[in-house]
Amino acid sequence: MSFKLIGLSIVILLLSACDRVGSDAWCEKQKQRPKGEWTLDESSQYTKYCVFGLDSEKWCKKLEKKPKGEWTANEGIEYASSCVFDRGES
Repeated sequence: MSFKLIGLSIVILLLSACDRVGSDAWCEKQKQRPKGEWTLDESSQYTKYCVFGLDSEKWCKKLEKKPKGEWTANEGIEYASSCVFDRGES
């Protein structure tokens, strides 16, 4: 169990060093990358945040209402990097 926690902590720390998903900088970097190199998750996030302009703050609040046991791994990682670390930078 502690190895999973350590692994997740490392992933979160690595992600926190990156541009926040949905930020202008992140959208611009994605736009410059060949679309054939995008993961399915990156394509989905680009569409949500960069094309449709989804507000990441609203997404954070919506996810907070969802029981944590029902979160996907990707939601947990994105929540940690976008909602926990980025809120601290404001």
